Formats: sequence, C-alpha cells, structure tokens
Amino acid sequence: QVQLVESGGGLVQPGGSLRLSCAASGTIFSLDAMGWYRQAPGKQRELVAGFASVQITKYADSVKGRFTISRDNSKNTVYLQMNTLRPEDTAVYYCGVGPSLVAPSYWGQGTQVTVSS
Repeated sequence: QVQLVESGGGLVQPGGSLRLSCAASGTIFSLDAMGWYRQAPGKQRELVAGFASVQITKYADSVKGRFTISRDNSKNTVYLQMNTLRPEDTAVYYCGVGPSLVAPSYWGQGTQVTVSS
C-alpha cells in the first residue's frame, strides 16, 4: 500500500510563489512515475508536471518556465516549485504515483492552491 501526503498549498497573490511537497510512504520504486496534477472547479484533472521516469520530466505547456518539479529519493518526496502564479493556476493540486503518468495508481488527498488578489 502506498500513501501520499501533500502539503504547501494556500492563498497567494498573482505573481507570488508556493512550494508543494508530496511525501510518499509504502512500497515506492525509484522508477515509478510520480507527478503533480490539478483540478479546477468544473474541469478535468490534468497533469501539471511529472517524472515519467528517472530521467524524463514532463510539464504542461501552461506552466513551462514557471513551475519546476524535483524529487528527493532519500526522502521519497516530490516537490513542485510554483513561481509567477496566475489566477488560472487556482485548483486543488494532487500528487499521483504509478507505472506511468497517464493513470496513477495512487493519489494524495490534495492541497488547495488559490491565486487571488
């Protein structure tokens, strides 16, 4: 069994920054795909950034140049540094892990990110 716990969400003004963390426990293999997803009200959940493999990262076009995903394998933790936040980044952000980024097997509980003045 795998457990994922996100933290770091909150309210921030446009142009601000936040850093999300996802701590994983249980049977995590270093080659598993891990990523950050988000779901805004009335919209489908979408991939924001993720490790497709140890050496391959993917970003949504809307966050390229603003968001950076990183991981600390020794802590089984994945981070999402979000800079230059926009109101359209407002969503619940989820951490997901599985054999691929397309369909994670496990999800965290989500953390709310609100970008508003």
